Amino acid sequence: MPADDPTVNPLRPPAAKALARDIAENGVVEFSAHALDEMAKDGLDTTDCLNLLRGGVFRFPEVENREWRYRVSTSRMSLVFAFRPRHRLRVVTAWRNRP
Repeated sequence: MPADDPTVNPLRPPAAKALARDIAENGVVEFSAHALDEMAKDGLDTTDCLNLLRGGVFRFPEVENREWRYRVSTSRMSLVFAFRPRHRLRVVTAWRNRP
């Protein structure tokens, strides 16, 4: 695998944001069943998540379940995602932030 493969090597937040924005525009964004359940509980939809990927604040990734996971947030909502092969990403979970 190439050294710049984001499924193997973590990206710094600016690079992760640029890639996630490109995938949101030109690739495939998948949602786990857990993410869809949590989104429904908080009245969020896939458009909310796509907007968050385009404009949210990206944190440094952490390894969970043998994959690099990235947290993205605004004052209103947050999500966690992982990059997947072939210009895809998978939203693992999402939630509305409580005051």
